Amino acid sequence: MTTTPITSAPAAANPVLRVPPASPAAAAVYFSASLAFHADVSDVASALAAGGDPGFVVLDSRSTESWDQGHIPGAVHLPTALIPEQAEQLLDKSVPVVTYCWGPGCNGATRAALALAELGYQVKEMLGGFEYWAREGFPYETWEGQRKRDADPLTAPIDAADCGC
Repeated sequence: MTTTPITSAPAAANPVLRVPPASPAAAAVYFSASLAFHADVSDVASALAAGGDPGFVVLDSRSTESWDQGHIPGAVHLPTALIPEQAEQLLDKSVPVVTYCWGPGCNGATRAALALAELGYQVKEMLGGFEYWAREGFPYETWEGQRKRDADPLTAPIDAADCGC
């Protein structure tokens, strides 16, 4: 009996490469644009912790009940549904806004960013939302006062100043 050796499937059958990667030039355009639209939790926390004016305002787009459960210190609370009627009283159009909601499973920050952009604000969305802010061990405020969790080793380095990325 003759056996046929098993070889790896052609690249076209590989689910990762079924659609080939973009050209380096197209990838550079895409990733550059992504950075213009997004900020991550660690970068926001670092900018806020540096003291002084970070050059942006953080906006929590969740409900009052969610805000009371926990929010980033210094954030402006403006639920997405209220943005069209209240944004101009709370925000300066010359200052970029970084929106956040619950976490990666929620698109509330995206909806808030869209509503603000349609009103003429410069805006970025904070990737990870409040969930990753808390999971990375940054302090947050609740209706009972300030809190802080230990950093989750799946989201933040333990015993290191930053993740190095």
